[in-house]
Amino acid sequence: MDAAKNPGYLRKVAGAVTEFQTALTHFLTLHAETNAPGAARAFAPPVVPAEGVSPSAISEASTQVARAAGRAAVATALTGMQISVNGQRVDPLTAWRTITLPKPMLEPGDVLDAVEQMLGMLEAMTWKAEAELPPTTGVDAMHPTVWGAARKLWTDGHFRLAVQSAAETLTTQVKARTGLQNLDATNLYEKAFAGKGAHLLQWPGDPADRTVSTMQNGLSKYAPGVNMTVRNTATHSTGDEMTAQDALERLAALSLLARWVDECEDIG
Repeated sequence: MDAAKNPGYLRKVAGAVTEFQTALTHFLTLHAETNAPGAARAFAPPVVPAEGVSPSAISEASTQVARAAGRAAVATALTGMQISVNGQRVDPLTAWRTITLPKPMLEPGDVLDAVEQMLGMLEAMTWKAEAELPPTTGVDAMHPTVWGAARKLWTDGHFRLAVQSAAETLTTQVKARTGLQNLDATNLYEKAFAGKGAHLLQWPGDPADRTVSTMQNGLSKYAPGVNMTVRNTATHSTGDEMTAQDALERLAALSLLARWVDECEDIG
């Protein structure tokens, strides 16, 4: 993906620009504005070290600004934000130090204003990039109950535990919805989707319709089957770690079940 169209990358760049802004603002607190009169003001540095501030403090703050400017430098190319000085285009990030030099190219306000514009432009670019993203697929598009429970463990590489957590969370939600708190998971799913009693989850539509009855019959087998083959094996097999592919396929099975549970109607 083009970095300029990657919302995550654009946010990181904006974060780097904000760090530069913070570092420069701190640097300026260690300085005082030059009070040179008249025409002399154009030749004097805009700022000079404030009285009582040690050279080491100035040096340390300057280093922080320079480092932050380096991290944020790509923002100039991304946004095209430059300042025109005597017909010359100046990058406010790399030219920030001129505010401390005689015959300065830039004033502190020039740099800070340009940074604010950069941040605004990066924000607008992020909005555009997000709007143009293709539909989300993969793990991020899984049912929020499943991926929400699995995400942290998955990203840490604990794939078996990610599957177990997702299965347990889905089971807890089905128990809360049906009121069948005292059943083990397999019996819970068998009871939830089968029989004529209370606490059932019914696939929507006319039960006499062939598609509806097929879905209902299929769920009565699929739900407990997924619990036994996915949740139970993840919970009781504490030996070898599950591979990412194995875990992904199991999470997909749980996600499908979670979406079908959402579509079902409560009856009884």
